[in-house]
Amino acid sequence: QHSYLSRDRKIIMTKPRLSKTIVVVSGAAGNISYSFLPLLASGYIFGRDWQIDEIRLLDIPSASKAMEGVRMELIDCAFPCVTEITSTTDPFEAFQDATVAILIGGFPRQKGMLRKDLIQQNTKIFVQMGRAIHEVASPNVKVLVVANPANTNCLVAIHQCFNHHNRNRIKPENFCALTYLDYSRARAQIAAKLKKKVDEINNVIIWGNHSATQYPDAMTNAYVVDSSSLPMKSIHNTKQNVSDLFASRDNEKEDWLQTDFIDVVQQRGKAILETRQKSSAMSAGVAAADCLRKWLVTGTSPGETVPMAVYNDKGYYGVEPGLVFSFPCQCIQGKIIVQEGLDLSDFAKNRIKQNEQELIEERAAAMEILKHNNGIVEGLSSRL
Repeated sequence: QHSYLSRDRKIIMTKPRLSKTIVVVSGAAGNISYSFLPLLASGYIFGRDWQIDEIRLLDIPSASKAMEGVRMELIDCAFPCVTEITSTTDPFEAFQDATVAILIGGFPRQKGMLRKDLIQQNTKIFVQMGRAIHEVASPNVKVLVVANPANTNCLVAIHQCFNHHNRNRIKPENFCALTYLDYSRARAQIAAKLKKKVDEINNVIIWGNHSATQYPDAMTNAYVVDSSSLPMKSIHNTKQNVSDLFASRDNEKEDWLQTDFIDVVQQRGKAILETRQKSSAMSAGVAAADCLRKWLVTGTSPGETVPMAVYNDKGYYGVEPGLVFSFPCQCIQGKIIVQEGLDLSDFAKNRIKQNEQELIEERAAAMEILKHNNGIVEGLSSRL
């Protein structure tokens, strides 16, 4: 067995290795990858005693020189957890026998570009990614989609894996779109408001789409743990619902959870872009690493949920099946399990319905391309 040292210094035992670990990162020359790759190669995700047999960098031909520079830097970091680092512009070469894939490369939104146009440009890219994964990756590959629009990009890739003759080779539950960044943003906002540590804020839910429509929900199941009293007391005696905590301190703060808090989280990416003149990269890279670690290595603790945008095959919470939708999830031995049975307010149900409608519209835009997808354009841009 291998051990993993978590952030709270607990030793977590993982299963023994059964196969090679081959990790593919698309959009490898871009800013998000530049933040993500050192976390991957250093052991932050899998643990320092887990050897990654190969990291494969993937990008478009026009970014190959920049990608080679990234590969050279990774080599110069001399990370002991990685055996080999390679780069390619061929998706089929990149995904051959891959066990983990992080899809960061996508077509960036340009000034004056309609969202439908963005979706359709990225659909062409993720048809190509999905086909390559379907044909050559390990059947147990785990795929995290970061490139926006992440939910629909993920759905397009999934469709390539079950719209072929061997439709069950790679299952939809092996895919996930990143809403962990929104989760991190939400926790950080609540922690700052309550003057708490971020890791004391738990079970904030991100419902729906990774877009400005998303619903960051701190009212339904979120709670605060007073870590200063642990391990002297049981967690059940030291946790308080976030909504109750706000209501007991200041009624105005409870309103904040349904107004300014939601707006700040929804618009955080835009605010960073306007301030930095570049889109979020460092935080996105860390969120991708944290998401993979929670999903594939540590799992969630008993009673803990994290948001994961997954293929909705069962109509959870009344959401139309066939969408990639962010739900509160548990991660157990590499499997993502949607937590069911939460009691939702009318406010939450309305917000979830808004996200459902937006994702139905995005799916329709993508399907226009999927019906006529013979022409695959070069577009795996790393300029995120």
